[in-house]
Amino acid sequence: MEIVTEQVTTANELLDLRGTPCPINFVRSKLRLERMKTGEILEVWLDGGEPIEQVPDSLKMEGYIICEIVDRQEFFACKCNVPNPRDDPRDDPRDDPRDDLRDDPSVNSRGTNPQ
Repeated sequence: MEIVTEQVTTANELLDLRGTPCPINFVRSKLRLERMKTGEILEVWLDGGEPIEQVPDSLKMEGYIICEIVDRQEFFACKCNVPNPRDDPRDDPRDDPRDDLRDDPSVNSRGTNPQ
């Protein structure tokens, strides 16, 4: 993710987490995003160092979209988009690796071979 110096997108909500340590800043960001609607953007203010290095990556791993990171000299503004749940590949039941085992008669309900 490229860090820019000027704002490109407008956020629906702002969460100031300057001075909040990891992983608490990630948890608070995630909790706020979970309450927001699909397509809304949360702007999170983070300190440099570990917070700006860890929080965007962690949110991305949770399925959120990082729109931009703006360097505001004294802190960073990270903008996250709430994706449509249908766009999250983790929620696609067609990609469940357990499906291969469900159709195999030699595997019991626990996913192991009973022999």
